[in-house]
Amino acid sequence: MFHLQAPLMADLPVFYLILGIMALAFLFAEILVRRSLVSSFVVRKLLHFGTGVLAFFIPVYFASNFYPVMLGVIFFLFSLLGVFGGLVRTLHDRGMQPEDGSEVEQLQSYGPLLVPLVFILLSLVLWDDARWLVQTAMLVMGVADSLAALVGSSLGGRHIEHMTQSRKSVEGSLAMFLSSFLLLLLCFLAFRPEFQGNLALAGTVQLVLLALLVALAVTAVEALLSYGWDNFFIPFTVAYVLYVLSINPDVYVYGFLFGGLCAFFLSMFSIQVKFLNNSGATATFLLGTTIFGIGGLEWTVPLLTFYLLSSVLSKLGGKRKARFDLVFEKGSQRDAGQVYANGGIAWIIMIIYSVTQDPAFFFAYLGTLAAVQSDTWATEIGTMWPNPTARLITTMQEVPVGTSGGVSVPGTLGAFGGALLICASAIVMQVGWVFEYGVVASFLLIGFSGLLASLVDSFFGATVQAQYYDPIREKVTERTHSMAADGALVENRLIKGYHLVNNDLVNTLCALSGSALAYYFAQGFN
Repeated sequence: MFHLQAPLMADLPVFYLILGIMALAFLFAEILVRRSLVSSFVVRKLLHFGTGVLAFFIPVYFASNFYPVMLGVIFFLFSLLGVFGGLVRTLHDRGMQPEDGSEVEQLQSYGPLLVPLVFILLSLVLWDDARWLVQTAMLVMGVADSLAALVGSSLGGRHIEHMTQSRKSVEGSLAMFLSSFLLLLLCFLAFRPEFQGNLALAGTVQLVLLALLVALAVTAVEALLSYGWDNFFIPFTVAYVLYVLSINPDVYVYGFLFGGLCAFFLSMFSIQVKFLNNSGATATFLLGTTIFGIGGLEWTVPLLTFYLLSSVLSKLGGKRKARFDLVFEKGSQRDAGQVYANGGIAWIIMIIYSVTQDPAFFFAYLGTLAAVQSDTWATEIGTMWPNPTARLITTMQEVPVGTSGGVSVPGTLGAFGGALLICASAIVMQVGWVFEYGVVASFLLIGFSGLLASLVDSFFGATVQAQYYDPIREKVTERTHSMAADGALVENRLIKGYHLVNNDLVNTLCALSGSALAYYFAQGFN
């Protein structure tokens, strides 16, 4: 998959020329920043813009990917010194960024490292057959992302609540969407003769709609991510979508567009009924677009089975569960972290399958959904059941219901039943692989993968998940802070586990274990 071509002497003059241009640009930028002539934020964004434009033209002037990759390596090492060594203020100085009319401290950004890294990876994978994807992906990242940041910092008056740690504005996101749409559309028109596979069969209207959907996806990526990670995942998103449409014969443009539309409406519906907050809905749109648009109904229905049944179940028995509200880290309205924890492994599996088309990954997909469904149902049914007895999984000591690591008979039965429903949804969709593997065997495989994964979740919850003592209410809780009567936040005291191991991380380990179990027993299945 990764291919570094041999260096060509004809490419060497261009290599030195571009290296010199990059050196002069950074030297000039450093002088401006050190003399306080221009803010480091503006200079970084202008360099970011220029990097995207430069990366767009690099594949035009190089026959081999050797020297472009070397440029990426040099840029990466230089950025390493700037970000961590503090030698280059243009890259290291976080300073103060004016946004929404106020002065706010910027978060440390690893974007300068991630830009050359993603360029290196894309050049190694796509240079031979689809270097136009490298050009398109890097151009959108450099130009659209820079415009979004500049517009958001100067005109961003409407902050998007509950999105990410760095402040995102409506105006900045709108600039990201419009600029990326125009860039994608222009690239589609320019590179259309180079299209392959089902992408080459798309008509003009479909390409316009595809540009709109991909622009919306990269806007969602930019809105969700902090610390410069959008610099990696924006070009990855563009390249991945267009690459799969080019190489996978089962993925059509119209199917991908329909899947994206369904994911968009599901996200909007989830906000309206308060299943998700803004970040959760945005993450669900991205996950849903990938699975609905690329996997089709066979992959969509099991995901919807988990999402809808678990979301409805979390809303039921509100009065009975209200007494546990202070125990759990988060409420029933899920955020992006919970979407990643519950659906992130399924998302990754879908991406791997779309490239490999190995049917064992479908069972891994069902296994991870069964795991998170089991975990959710064990918690919800265990807390709703009248007067249940919960015991700590490690010692079998009786503990209050809702305690991390506690298991109960109703919760365990609910976990197994929830996992079986995931398998049943695949059977209802007449998935051929399930019938070839055997209906009974599939039920056992997915059912026990989900159940065992939920027990793994309980084990980690009892041993390493962080638990705190709330001094205000004198209770053990998963929450790091509590609110006093006067509205002041009070930091809770860690009494068990580790600060870094929260409920989202434990849920991710649960999802991973369920997929690993299912994949192990289905591996080699054809």
